[in-house]
Amino acid sequence: MSHLDHTPSTPGKFKMDKSAYPYHGGRLRWHSSLAKLTFWSFVFIGVIFIFFYRSPSSSSSSSAAATTSSSSSRFHSDPSRRSLRTSSWGGPAWEKKVRTSARIRSRNGFSVLVTGAAGFVGTHVSSALKRRGDGVLGLDNFNDYYDPTLKRARQALLERAGVFIVEGDINDAALLKKLFEVVPFTHVMHLAAQAGVRYAMQNPGSYVHSNIAGFVSLLEVCKEATPQPAIVWASSSSVYGLNTKVPFSEKDRTDQPASLYAATKKAGEEIAHTYNHIYGLSLTGLRFFTVYGPWGRPDMAYFFFTKDILNGKSIPIFEGENHGTVARDFTYIDDIVKGCLGALDTAQKSTGSGGKKKGPAQLRVFNLGNTSPIPVTNLVTILERLLKVKAKRNVMKLPRNGDVQFTHANISLAHRELGYKPTTNLQTGLKKFVRWYLNYYSAAGKKADAR
Repeated sequence: MSHLDHTPSTPGKFKMDKSAYPYHGGRLRWHSSLAKLTFWSFVFIGVIFIFFYRSPSSSSSSSAAATTSSSSSRFHSDPSRRSLRTSSWGGPAWEKKVRTSARIRSRNGFSVLVTGAAGFVGTHVSSALKRRGDGVLGLDNFNDYYDPTLKRARQALLERAGVFIVEGDINDAALLKKLFEVVPFTHVMHLAAQAGVRYAMQNPGSYVHSNIAGFVSLLEVCKEATPQPAIVWASSSSVYGLNTKVPFSEKDRTDQPASLYAATKKAGEEIAHTYNHIYGLSLTGLRFFTVYGPWGRPDMAYFFFTKDILNGKSIPIFEGENHGTVARDFTYIDDIVKGCLGALDTAQKSTGSGGKKKGPAQLRVFNLGNTSPIPVTNLVTILERLLKVKAKRNVMKLPRNGDVQFTHANISLAHRELGYKPTTNLQTGLKKFVRWYLNYYSAAGKKADAR
């Protein structure tokens, strides 16, 4: 396919109604005290040392950042093989590709490093940035958390759009430093992460390696850059964990994670606070709520439900205690892209230079959801209509493996500060996904079992 979804995501640069961007009272109110922040910082650093140095072969960063509903074990290799991998890089020809891809082609455009560019969200964001004239350079390690051929197909899609993806790991400090030497990036869109709630029970070290150590590695390079870039990065709605107050607001407590994945994303938010406070880095965290759409992740429920329904296999339908409904705030990829671009366009410059802070810097976190939780049973019903196949439903209790029963985003802050307003309902979004799925897996002799 030559386009992400026939009609690509979000053309044009986001424009605010306000003449100047106020940073929500100077800073978001963080609930933790300085003592609590210091405590958590030491805890996270300790975890990094334990996992990073005891498990040097843990997974490198995944090329997606989104909430997961299941794992696709077919592509989960032995954790001992999931080490930091970086392809050869450097040289005049390589540097020329990097510069060409990152060249700004619009007035007042950005030069953006997109980590996890071959991932689901990364591909859509990279494409949208390139279309509006920004310079875009991708970085991805193409690990095998799920089918790498899908990532390679996304890479080919971006290459046709003029986006070069450097194959490397965010933990490779030498590579990151080289990229910043070749290109003075104005912004970083950090989407690389080890995704998946349940996979953390199989390979916990990969989450610390990618989501904590990898994030720190990136921030270390960014703080030394001159000028420092503004950073927008993917947190997750999973940070709300066992919180029972709905809809979830950025002011709600996030100290009860229900999974290791959620804990690493919460750790990322605390680390972002630390680097903002010490080094003057401008940091904006985006809490994504169950992103879906064309070119999505095979481990997500809507994706493997489609596969299994077409193959006549039963699909698991979870229910909470006392037959309670399991629902998700499904958010279409185009709406997420609008939020990502809005965050980039409103990000203020970092205030440091060469590792030295020169003044207070912007620190933000936003929910990006759809504000209308849909029961998973309704999702299945919509898929049945679109696929014209009756699903074999296997109702079972929600397992205690990190999944939560309900997610619901309060997006009033994102609407006010970013102009974020989702417009795609689940019926419309799934229709676009199914059309892409059938086209993609029927092309070039591929089977619809998404192997």
